[in-house]
Amino acid sequence: MNMLIVGALLVGLSLGLLGSGGSILTVPILVYALGQGEKEAIAGSLAIVGGIAALGAIPHALRGRIAWRSVLLFGPAGMLGTAVGAEIARHLSGALQLAIFAVVMLAAAIAMLQKAHGTPAEAPPSSASQPSQPSRRHAGKIAADGVGVGLLTGVVGIGGGFLIVPALTLLGGLPLEIAIGTSLTLIALNAWTGFFRHWGELATLGLTLDGRTIATFIAIGGVGTLVGHHLGGRLPQRTLARIFGVALLALGTWVLWRNLPTVLGWN
Repeated sequence: MNMLIVGALLVGLSLGLLGSGGSILTVPILVYALGQGEKEAIAGSLAIVGGIAALGAIPHALRGRIAWRSVLLFGPAGMLGTAVGAEIARHLSGALQLAIFAVVMLAAAIAMLQKAHGTPAEAPPSSASQPSQPSRRHAGKIAADGVGVGLLTGVVGIGGGFLIVPALTLLGGLPLEIAIGTSLTLIALNAWTGFFRHWGELATLGLTLDGRTIATFIAIGGVGTLVGHHLGGRLPQRTLARIFGVALLALGTWVLWRNLPTVLGWN
C-alpha cells in the first residue's frame, strides 16, 4: 500500500508539473512494485493516467489554459491512432511491449535532457498574467502529430504527454502553461480510448484488472496533480526537465535490461 501511495503521488506530481510522464512512471510501478502482469499493467496504466489527467485538466480549464482548437484537431486523430495501436498490441508479447516502452522512455529522457541543457532557464509563469497568443499551426500537421502519439499510446500504454507538450510548444507555438493544460486534456482522451481497447483484449485472454488499485491510484494521483500544478508556477522548468530526464534514463535502462533478454530468447 505504501508503494501504491508513493507511486500515485509521483505520477500526479509529474503530470501536474510537466503535463507528461504519467504512464512512463505508472507502468513500471504496476509491474515491478505491485507485481502485475505486463498486459494488465499497460491497460490499468491507461485507466489511471486518463483519470488523473482529466482531474488535472480541470484547474487549467477553469483558468482558460486549454487550447481547444488543438484539442479538436489533435484529439480525434490521437484517438484513431490509439485504436490502431491497441489492435497492433494484441499481436505483441508483454515483454516486447515493455521493451518498446523502455526505448520510448530512453528517447524521452534524451529529449528532456537536451531541452534542459540547451534552453535558457524559464521564468515561472505568472498566474496573474494573460497567456500569450499562440501561432496557428496547420491543421493537418496537428492531426498527424495526434496519430503518431496515439499509435504509441495504443501499443505500449503511454499517454504521450512527453511528445504532446513539445509538439504544442515548439511546433504549435503554445505557451508552456497552455500546452500543459492542453496536454492533460489530450492525454485523458488518448488514455481512455486505449484503455477500452485493451480492456476488451484482457477479457479474451481471461485476465482481470484490479479496480481498487486503479481507483486508489487515480484518487491519490489526482491530489498529486493539483500539488504539481501549484508548484509548477514556482519552479524553473529547466530544472524539472533535468531531474525528470535523469530519472527516465535510469528507469528506462533498467526496464530494457529486464525485458530485452526475453524478447531475444536468451532466457
